[in-house]
Amino acid sequence: MHRRLFLAASLTALAAPAGFAAAQAPGLIDEAAFETWRSDYIERASLAGLPRGILTREFQGLTLDARVVALDSQQPEFSRPISDYVTGLTGDGRVNAGKARRAGAPWLSGIETHYGTPSEVLVAIWSVESSFGAGQGDFDVLRSVASLAANGRRRDWAEQQIDAVIHIIASGEATRAQLKGSWAGAMGQTQLEPAAYLEDAVDVHGGGRPDVWGSAEDALASAANLLAKAGWRRGEAWQREARLPERFDYGLAEGPARPTAEWVALGLKPAVGDSFGEHAPEAVLLLPAGAAGPAFLAFPNHFIIRKYNNALAYALGVGLLADRIAGRSGVTAPWPHELPLSIADRVGAQAALTKLGYESGTADGQVGLKTRIALRAWQKAKGLPADGYLTPHLAGRLVAEAAGR
Repeated sequence: MHRRLFLAASLTALAAPAGFAAAQAPGLIDEAAFETWRSDYIERASLAGLPRGILTREFQGLTLDARVVALDSQQPEFSRPISDYVTGLTGDGRVNAGKARRAGAPWLSGIETHYGTPSEVLVAIWSVESSFGAGQGDFDVLRSVASLAANGRRRDWAEQQIDAVIHIIASGEATRAQLKGSWAGAMGQTQLEPAAYLEDAVDVHGGGRPDVWGSAEDALASAANLLAKAGWRRGEAWQREARLPERFDYGLAEGPARPTAEWVALGLKPAVGDSFGEHAPEAVLLLPAGAAGPAFLAFPNHFIIRKYNNALAYALGVGLLADRIAGRSGVTAPWPHELPLSIADRVGAQAALTKLGYESGTADGQVGLKTRIALRAWQKAKGLPADGYLTPHLAGRLVAEAAGR
């Protein structure tokens, strides 16, 4: 079952009044500011074609959820050391549970055949997102995404999710009370965003609507549909661990994709086996824990997993868990001892990089690709290994250098 969101106009085309967003810096939201955003949103949503009556009814008495705002700056994919995050996802207990779930779900083969996404990847997502349905979350989805929208860091995205929630309610597909999920508004056993539910959710047995909460088949078919539509490449790997030669240029990490044969010519070798695989035509080099940690060649399907959650740690962890569920080896190189980065470390480093002329994006504590690219440029200028890996020591050095300007 394939559905598309239909609205008379996109809310993102009806921007908030000039100065409103700027006045609400992420992390500074309070109840009064939430009420200002709420009134403004209802007016814009009504002009965009959403039913005013339903908007008024569902927003009546809706308040800011401060827990959601706090959790938005503490996402484990960004805040925990990546070695802790990945090893936590790929431990023996989770692997064995995934193998058992995969073996006990013969219907998975039909989903894999239809959509092309390997069953081990779907089971890994199922495990990571909800512990096989056991931890789907009990947050009010509308309140969660409204709190995120009002906070402002991801306003456009959050308002698109509110659009979808209102449409779900207006169409009768679910009531507000049924729309429970994570603090970030994701729903069901594979944690679909509301907009993804409308776009990608699948009703496997024709029960009238997709039941991503109660039906594992619907939930995993929906995840497979999302990945297939994002461009999943049948028969290709997602990532493979690599060994780097001595005196390697770490600045090549997270650059443009290169043919796998070109990486081999630069001296990269597979950590296991004799070949990276004939179905891996091009790849991006990843150094998730810096020059001292494991290296990976990330193939196109790795970045399709990021369509599910746009964090390097998430896609790497899901991919490695999928490998182990399928019986392939885990990471062979040791992870380095990593010290956790505080939010002050991350925000301070981002602000310092920008002040020093290395554009790192918004200083929000989310160390993503733009921050890592800026850090590599600064490291290269300082004669350091340009691996883009932020440590507390480097954060302190950046802040001190920026303060001296």
